[in-house]
Amino acid sequence: MNAQRRKELVRIREALDALLGELQAVAEAEREAFDNLSEGLQASERGQELEGNADTLDGIADSLNDVASELGAIA
Repeated sequence: MNAQRRKELVRIREALDALLGELQAVAEAEREAFDNLSEGLQASERGQELEGNADTLDGIADSLNDVASELGAIA
């Protein structure tokens, strides 16, 4: 890989890292919103939606982290 393409991959990795941080912040906010609900509300449809959103965002963040790591391995 030439230096220009390597620099581009490093730039992409840095952008992914920034996005990952933002995504994790949103996931944490969603998790906190769920945690701050009473037990009764946590069991409600809205509570389950909050928890599901947080779980989904965590999964996306994990996948994005894997992509960033793989890019780092070749850049």
